[in-house]
Amino acid sequence: MKTQKVTIHTLRQMKERGEKIAMLTAYDATFARLLDESGADVLLVGDSLGMVVQGHDTTLPVTLEEIIYHTRAVVRGTTRAHVVGDMPFGSYQTSLEQGVANAARLMKEGGCHSIKLEGGAVHAELVRRLVAAGIPVMGHIGLTPQSFHQLGGFKVQGRETGGREKLIADARALEEAGVYSIVLEAIPADIAREITQTVSVPTIGIGGGAGCDGQVLVCYDMLGMDETFKPRFVRRFAQLGQTIKEAVSSYVSEVRAGTFPSDAESFTGVESRPQHTGALYSTAGTKK
Repeated sequence: MKTQKVTIHTLRQMKERGEKIAMLTAYDATFARLLDESGADVLLVGDSLGMVVQGHDTTLPVTLEEIIYHTRAVVRGTTRAHVVGDMPFGSYQTSLEQGVANAARLMKEGGCHSIKLEGGAVHAELVRRLVAAGIPVMGHIGLTPQSFHQLGGFKVQGRETGGREKLIADARALEEAGVYSIVLEAIPADIAREITQTVSVPTIGIGGGAGCDGQVLVCYDMLGMDETFKPRFVRRFAQLGQTIKEAVSSYVSEVRAGTFPSDAESFTGVESRPQHTGALYSTAGTKK
């Protein structure tokens, strides 16, 4: 039976039914396949790759070309999930024309199904232009990592005087401009819940509490890949960092001891069974 693709309309219907949306970041085909097969509704090729893949301290160094490259890989590993490409810093802030042209590049060259950009009312006109051009847009308000220096670091937003009102106004402005969903990052749970009840489009929380229509986490974080990084809003659903280190340690020990590879993992001059063209891999990509 053909897998039903998650679309922007699917996500709106999920909000209407009260069904929570599960979203994760992905940066390559292998992770995309695993997350997709495990039921994730949305995969975000986030500029967070600058920190978790490239090792930068912020997302700012990530380029549009890098997002396009990783998006192509994620799309190739996905059959069901909706894939969102993140617009990196500097790709849409200069002008409306620049934003539309770069979003079109990300859709065309990356193959994603929609794009995400950070910022509220200030980018409402750009959102309108993108939607008019046939490019679905996911908004992002609250803690916007591309504004790291302006915000003074990774801080919870909305606590300051007038902060609640500004966040609600930003969400409404994005909704009116035509976004199909809004990420609410590092916002007090009561404000995130109020925004969710105010707008008709799905909200996706990351540090926004359980009142949002869905949740998103960086896949490396929820899998426990970095044991030194655990912000309050992250729950580790696995401890893969430790598992990987133990596996690699065993591999190193067996290589040094000469116990890997064994005879069963080695080739001989004459095989006991026929090999198709002598290939190491089958057409399905599995080892023979």
